[in-house]
Amino acid sequence: MLLQLRQAVLDANLELNRRGVVLYTWGNVSGIDREAGLIAIKPSGVDYAAMTVDDIVIVNLDNEVVWGEKKPSSDTRTHTALYRAFPQIGGVAHTHSTHAVAWAQARRAIPCLGTTQADYCAGEVPCTAPLPPEEVRRDYETATGDAIIRRFQALDPAAVPMVLVAGHGPFSWGTDADDAVRNAVILEEAARMATLTVTIAGRDPEPLEDYVLDYHYERKHGPNAWYGQGKK
Repeated sequence: MLLQLRQAVLDANLELNRRGVVLYTWGNVSGIDREAGLIAIKPSGVDYAAMTVDDIVIVNLDNEVVWGEKKPSSDTRTHTALYRAFPQIGGVAHTHSTHAVAWAQARRAIPCLGTTQADYCAGEVPCTAPLPPEEVRRDYETATGDAIIRRFQALDPAAVPMVLVAGHGPFSWGTDADDAVRNAVILEEAARMATLTVTIAGRDPEPLEDYVLDYHYERKHGPNAWYGQGKK
């Protein structure tokens, strides 16, 4: 079932490992077939080195397994919450990458301090509020998705394809599983750069000027984007 999607999701999970933003079985990637309403996602607790395309699990948007012999990722309900809330996304990635987690543990958004971040995120990387205790007790993974959704009530998830969950870590998304992984890797590098910048400055630096931020974001992602070679 959905072999092409399962292969794409396997490749995306392995790319997380190759890029060094996950350790052991930490992290997970999923992709969705919107027409079918089905999601391919990493199995829970399976080492990246041992994972095959037949280990990838298919679930529906109600978190029911419809194909596969393994348990899906423990974060599945967070993924499905994001797919339901953000219909424009096609892939979700979650890691515990070092610098992004450090900012999440500090309960701090990553300010946009320079053009590198502006090229991929239209402003700061937001951080959610801590989860209420009753939501954690009721359904922690869905509550994690709900916290992200609440934080994005006034934000465009296409323009800001990444977030920090307070005390937990980063989630990112994109047009497909591969794009979600790319944004996860970029988020970790942006977090590392921000950490170094704050350390060198010895204080919280001024954010990048809005007009520079807008220029860099629009040249890659705006309606008249001109970065790269374009389509022939």
